[in-house]
Formats: sequence, C-alpha cells, structure tokens
Amino acid sequence: MPMIRPISDLRNNANEISDFCRQTCQPVYITRNGTGDMVVLSISEYEKQQAIIDLYGKLAVAEKEITDGAKGKDFLTTARQLRERIHGTEL
Repeated sequence: MPMIRPISDLRNNANEISDFCRQTCQPVYITRNGTGDMVVLSISEYEKQQAIIDLYGKLAVAEKEITDGAKGKDFLTTARQLRERIHGTEL
C-alpha cells in the first residue's frame, strides 16, 4: 500500500520520510489540499528508474533500426572480441 502524506509532514517530518524512502525503496506520495502534488523517492531508486527508462529508450531505437532493415553483428564474434579486449588474449 502506498504511503500518502500531507505536505505539512514533508516540512515537519522530512527525516522520517527520507528514512522510509531509503529503507523501503518505496516512494512517498505528498498531497496538497487533499490532492496529489508530488512524489518523494530516494536518489538510488530514482537513478535505477532513470537507468531503466534509458535502457528502454535504447531498446526502442534498436528495434526500430532492425525493423528498418539494419543488419546486426554476430553475437559469437562480438563476444570473442569483447573477451579479447578484457583479457588481452586471443581465444
């Protein structure tokens, strides 16, 4: 169940709200005059969500390129090249 708090709690209990967000990895929904106004979220969760959004954006671009006829690289060849770069040896 989401935590919903009035905006006065954000002012009066900011540390408690911050601790809750960091410990539970859940957002706190802040209301103003009884209406949803903002969401408080820990930085680590925010960054995770932004990374996921970025990844989905990149996947959408890649799918569009494939749909438009772009040719991909062979996985085994690419994996071998990456291993060579990481380990500095030929396999």
